[in-house]
Amino acid sequence: MNLKQRILRTFYPHIMRLTKSDRSKGRILLNESLAVPAACFYDLSAVLNNGTARRFREFRGKKVLLVNTASNCGYTGQYQELQRLHEEYGDRLAIIGFPANDFRDQERGIDRDIAVFCELNYGVTFPLAAKSCVLKGEGQNDVYKWLSSPELNGWNSQEPDWNFSKYLINEQGILTHYFGPAISPLSEDLLKEIRD
Repeated sequence: MNLKQRILRTFYPHIMRLTKSDRSKGRILLNESLAVPAACFYDLSAVLNNGTARRFREFRGKKVLLVNTASNCGYTGQYQELQRLHEEYGDRLAIIGFPANDFRDQERGIDRDIAVFCELNYGVTFPLAAKSCVLKGEGQNDVYKWLSSPELNGWNSQEPDWNFSKYLINEQGILTHYFGPAISPLSEDLLKEIRD
């Protein structure tokens, strides 16, 4: 962990308090009508940072939380919270982190370095995808194309506002929520949806 990462880790609780009221970073979007996706979530897959493919059909019957991540962000402390979710709810919730360098060059590392950083500093054991682009445009990761295209997911056009934006998919493969980066993975808003 470099000096910047140590400082960010120390100040993470303060960053969360300060940004909680930011309308964009603290937003929650809800699929109120439970719109069914036009393209099946379970047809998607992700290449993990070790080069293996994870097919989403493995997640049938579980909720899935997809999070774009970065190692040099004020929200990087959420890795630890995501790991707690993974440990507590792993029987009913799958989590996949999607490292991306889309916001102010906050994920410069290569896949191997990112994995080592996450494991050593935050004890991460949930899967991390290979580093990719999560924002709309040429080269956008196919999973994030599905998450941010209403013609595919049925309702949502919101791409990540920043690192650690969270998308929740229910047990039937329906995208139910978008949680902005200032929403903690351990917030009551998110925990309620996981428990229901």
